[in-house]
Amino acid sequence: MHETKKQVLKDFFIHDDFARSNGMTIVDVSEGYGKAKMIAQERHLNGVRSVQGGAIFTLADLAFALASNSHGYVSVGMNNYINYLKPGFAGDVLTAEAKEVSRGRTIGTYEVKVTNQKDELIAVFQGTAYVKKDSIF
Repeated sequence: MHETKKQVLKDFFIHDDFARSNGMTIVDVSEGYGKAKMIAQERHLNGVRSVQGGAIFTLADLAFALASNSHGYVSVGMNNYINYLKPGFAGDVLTAEAKEVSRGRTIGTYEVKVTNQKDELIAVFQGTAYVKKDSIF
């Protein structure tokens, strides 16, 4: 992917106020691929002091959005689900890496793996995106 297109995509997602306000950052994006991370803080913890599922889901969703929009057309989530495999804790660096599984003219499917700094698998997210006709570039 050309560096200019990469920067346009990163700039496009700078406006994801929810992800940004929760301390999530974009690591990388290329065609069919997206990577985002966050450092788990006290504000991300639930009542049992592990990272709240919604925070992990949001991180995975950001990576999914990067990958599904990476071809330059606005893509929106139609369906997704997540399996939580291991808890995250305060101080953990969580990384979500999305990879395109298939892409057609109007539908794309993606798998996102969320890992911690020890490369332990925390969650697996699968998403389906609807590809609109609106261009990002």
